[in-house]
Amino acid sequence: MRAPGRRRDERGSALVELSWLGILLLVPMLWIVVSVFEVQRGAFAVSGAARAAGRAYALAPDDATGSARALAAARQALEDQGIGGAALDVHITCAPYPHDCHSGTSVITVVVESSVDLPLMPDILGGGAPSFALDSTHTVPIGQYQEAADAAP
Repeated sequence: MRAPGRRRDERGSALVELSWLGILLLVPMLWIVVSVFEVQRGAFAVSGAARAAGRAYALAPDDATGSARALAAARQALEDQGIGGAALDVHITCAPYPHDCHSGTSVITVVVESSVDLPLMPDILGGGAPSFALDSTHTVPIGQYQEAADAAP
């Protein structure tokens, strides 16, 4: 038993408590910041991929070649931003001629869908690493990237 009036020496305990509190708050905050930057990088990549795919499709001589070029351009845009291994879906539609996008006054709409894996997150219960889904849409009039045949120099 302690004698009355004697106090336990607590010098330095505030430093220990502050260190633990700092670690407990800093680690989650750091993860949030890194995750936000990763998702933003993915958003830039998907947006650039949609623009590149739209332009590649519009410059192609026909729809089949355009689809192949659009997919290749979108994949290259994702690789340029460092997320080349991510899943990629490119959907192309056009109006008012849905079966011949390279005629008349068609307007091409490209939708690129992908996802970004969140950093430092383990595979929980075998369902795969947690990810954040991203998509972007870009619309291109068919004549925007093509020179008109009857245009004067």
